[in-house]
Amino acid sequence: MRRKDFSLFVILFSIMAVITGTWIVKLVNGYVLYVDQWTRELVSELAGSYVFTIFRWITELGSGTFLTPFTIIMSIVLWRLYHDWLVAVIFGLGTLSSHGLNVLIKILVERDRPSIFAAADAEGYSFPSGHAMMSTVCYGLLSYFLAKKIENNTASAIMYVGFLLLIFLIGISRYIINVHYLTDVLGGFFFGSLCLCALVLIYKAVQKKRSGSPS
Repeated sequence: MRRKDFSLFVILFSIMAVITGTWIVKLVNGYVLYVDQWTRELVSELAGSYVFTIFRWITELGSGTFLTPFTIIMSIVLWRLYHDWLVAVIFGLGTLSSHGLNVLIKILVERDRPSIFAAADAEGYSFPSGHAMMSTVCYGLLSYFLAKKIENNTASAIMYVGFLLLIFLIGISRYIINVHYLTDVLGGFFFGSLCLCALVLIYKAVQKKRSGSPS
């Protein structure tokens, strides 16, 4: 990554960190976020529509019922593809451990959901969205490791865009079907991105250590 691109990334990430931190402080103190007040009307209008039905199915791609076996299977696939246990461990344990972090944050914030929908894996606390957070980590890591095996830059770019779109649709589905506020989803994307960056850095650091490269 070029210095200019990295600087822009740090600035954008810092801004989102400040915004997310502000939301958390307000939620812990019982405030209703303005962003959520402004975006509730759309959810009401979509209830029972074809859009709701479509996103009801999309949301399953970020559910624990789907992601748990998917993560295990793809860990095995990556292990066979790389012939390296490290990739499988980073992907598998990294994805599954992000769920634990999500639960911890939810317990600390204690925000109630806009509605309970057990069939859509929507029970318990609301902030941040587990679907948005875990999908960002799982599909983000998967695209990262698969891209390293694809020599064609165009194919890699298409794959990245495809996974990015999938992550976005899964996250926003939680808002559309009214089991999360919009800020829950955005918070999930932020914390998921944080975990994703950390896991990639851990992978690179371990690889560098294994190769014997100087620090």
